[in-house]
Amino acid sequence: MTPNLQVFLIVSAALFSIGLLAALSRRHAIFILIGIEMMLAAANLNFIAFWRFAPQPKPPLGVMIAIFSIAIAAAEAAVGLAMVIAVYRHYRTTNVDQLDQLKG
Repeated sequence: MTPNLQVFLIVSAALFSIGLLAALSRRHAIFILIGIEMMLAAANLNFIAFWRFAPQPKPPLGVMIAIFSIAIAAAEAAVGLAMVIAVYRHYRTTNVDQLDQLKG
């Protein structure tokens, strides 16, 4: 069985839905970041799938966008984890419900 565009879109929608559920339902900042990363992975899968199943051979624009998106996601993860560590050192928790006193 050769996978077609619909299969990739269904997998991407499932991955995005799981990531959205994880980002909205979890209380710990690490799990929220993992959910956001899953949503970015779903978007990358869409970029690659639409590039792969384009009607005519085109330059690898989908691949370039996906690689750029992976680089952005890596930077976002590094900054996000640094912020989580800084908040944990101050409040001794990663529960986002208890972080209501954040001031500059």
